[in-house]
Amino acid sequence: MDFETARQVLAAQPFSELLGARLAAFGDGEAVLEVPVDDRFRQQYGLIHGGVLAYLADNSLTYAAALGLGPSVLTSGFTIDYVSGVREGATLRATAELVHSSRRKATAHCRIEVVDDAGAAKLCAVAQGTVLATDRAA
Repeated sequence: MDFETARQVLAAQPFSELLGARLAAFGDGEAVLEVPVDDRFRQQYGLIHGGVLAYLADNSLTYAAALGLGPSVLTSGFTIDYVSGVREGATLRATAELVHSSRRKATAHCRIEVVDDAGAAKLCAVAQGTVLATDRAA
C-alpha cells in the first residue's frame, strides 16, 4: 500500500474525519498519524481523554501493520500505557513501527506524543498491538 492509498483509507473513516486525523507519514516500516488538540476532546479534569489516545494507538498500529500485510487489515488487539496526561499542546502525534509481519499477522508498537507550537514533543502514551490480514477489500 502506498501513501496515497493509505490517505484515502483514512479519509473513508468517518470517525477519523470527526477527530481531524491526518496521515503525516507512511512507509519504511513506519506510520505517523496526527490529530489536532481540541478542547472538545477533554475529560472532566481538563486532560485529553484517553479514548482519543487509544484511537491514535489503534489506527497507527494498524497502519504500520498494513506496511507488511497490505491494506485489508483489522486490529486484533492492543495494549496502551498512559505515561503522562495531556493538558497543553497543539498536536497529538502517534508514530507506529512495524515490529514483525508474517503472511496473516503483524505486530507493531507506537509512541504517542503531544507536540507544542514550537515543535517540542512530550511522550504521553505507548502501545503495542496485533493486526490480522482479512479477505475484505480495503
